[in-house]
Amino acid sequence: MKTTNEHSQRAHSSIVLDGADRAPNRSMLRAVGFSDDDFKKPIVGIASTWSMVTPCNMHIDELAREAGRGVDEASGKSIIFGTITVSDGISMGTPGMRYSLVSREVIADSIETVTGAEGFDGMVAIGGCDKNMPGCVMAMARLNRPSVFVYGGTILPGIHKEKPVDIVSVFEAVGQHANDRIDLDELKQIESCAIPGAGACGGMYTANTMAAAIEAMGMSLPNSAAQLAISKDKMADCSNAGAAVLELIRRGIRPRDIMTRKAFENAITMVIALGGSTNAVLHLLAIAHTAEVELSIDDFTEIGKRVPVLADLKPSGKYNMSHLSTIGGITPLMKMLLDRGLLHGDCMTVTGKTLAENLEEVRPYPENQDIVRPFDRPIKEDSHLRILYGNLAPEGSVAKISGKEGLAFTGKAIVFESEEDALAAILDGTVQSGHVIVVRNEGPKGGPGMREMLAPTSAVMGRGLGRDVALITDGRFSGGSHGFVVGHITPEAWVGGPLGLVRNGDEITIDASVNQINLKLTDQELKDRAAVWKQPPPKEIRGALAKYAALVTSASLGAVTDLDLQIT
Repeated sequence: MKTTNEHSQRAHSSIVLDGADRAPNRSMLRAVGFSDDDFKKPIVGIASTWSMVTPCNMHIDELAREAGRGVDEASGKSIIFGTITVSDGISMGTPGMRYSLVSREVIADSIETVTGAEGFDGMVAIGGCDKNMPGCVMAMARLNRPSVFVYGGTILPGIHKEKPVDIVSVFEAVGQHANDRIDLDELKQIESCAIPGAGACGGMYTANTMAAAIEAMGMSLPNSAAQLAISKDKMADCSNAGAAVLELIRRGIRPRDIMTRKAFENAITMVIALGGSTNAVLHLLAIAHTAEVELSIDDFTEIGKRVPVLADLKPSGKYNMSHLSTIGGITPLMKMLLDRGLLHGDCMTVTGKTLAENLEEVRPYPENQDIVRPFDRPIKEDSHLRILYGNLAPEGSVAKISGKEGLAFTGKAIVFESEEDALAAILDGTVQSGHVIVVRNEGPKGGPGMREMLAPTSAVMGRGLGRDVALITDGRFSGGSHGFVVGHITPEAWVGGPLGLVRNGDEITIDASVNQINLKLTDQELKDRAAVWKQPPPKEIRGALAKYAALVTSASLGAVTDLDLQIT
């Protein structure tokens, strides 16, 4: 795998830059700062998701420049380029949220496009908001050029009445206000202090979950996932990532050498131990698909049988990622899992060393901390992520059961054709104890875009109904959602899945002890309803959403669009 041949280290840039016939190419690059010497160096693209769209990404321009310096000081030549981000927190609960999951594909496509077009020999990608992480890593898997992912880092919590608050606190405050538990002045106070600066949402929501999963997979440097967005550690992480890519190029270590089946098992293990987001199921399936690694939703069940939830992190727990970073980040937890035989230590990582080698000198957590529990006192003895099947989800669904909600729920369906209608009914009191809220036609094709249901789930919690109602959907959930929730129900309603056949008053049972979700109807009754069901018209017929709906696969397959297309 090791190489010292200059041309092989410039396998892609040499095609673009070498020879008399490439004088025009070199001429263009001289205008952006290339010297004669630079044309002899490996070129590393720095994919920056900088944007003033969201606090998650507002600082990433500075991080990108630091990564570029790391490349340049390690005898490479960096080129910084941009890709998009959208803010889930801002678009949540609106039609704009349909673009959120779509943006994952756009990010992957755009990074592939620039890197492929310009002949970069390697890449550093820096992501902040939820879809940045999987989008960047999917592009790395497609291109298979030496690469390192850098997480933009977590935000500090805001403080309200001497207690930490974050974006989920604001969503839940909306429900508290609707239930007359707080007034408009206090709602404004929480709104005004919850987001104090740069960084991704602070709990074990999707951004922090995916950052941890990618690090456990080996595609980030140690503790990249557990650093504050504004910190010396994060700046050093960027500089070190730039240097690391040059070493990966020199040694010929590429993403698919790292993203093996064992690496994905490590990522799943980490997500479970941290109590991470249901979106990890969707995103890890998508990355594995792109890397051509066999992975299915059932792998989450098998791994979950032996991995406990150890971290007491929001939304179900007490602490934020910033608290975890103060006691050592995620590497001590990885060492715990490795010593327990729950991680594959022989997996290669972007350090050029194995996971076990990276963890050799890691110290344990302080004895007096209660953020990460020992194995004999877990938050939950097995996984909180449950893959449920049954006559409502013959191809599977994903539940997030912390244990605080109980393991089973039976109630009467109250059916909504959109997230907005469900939210209004929760806030105005139409939804009552004993209801199973059904939100359908929000899947990848039906949405289109598979919106997150943070607004309705937060309203449920804010109204104090977290133990008294359930919510099921063919859409998905924010990492900030908690309560008795089941998403990713497949097949989705829009393509004729059983969720589209549910009627108000139908009895639904969710049982996480046997991983089942069922509608109390006979097979014949379901067939009779299916015989009269008609597919709704598509909501979009032009543009990005329509293209996505036409290409996207089922959520149970990762909702991917990079299919094995053969044009005839």
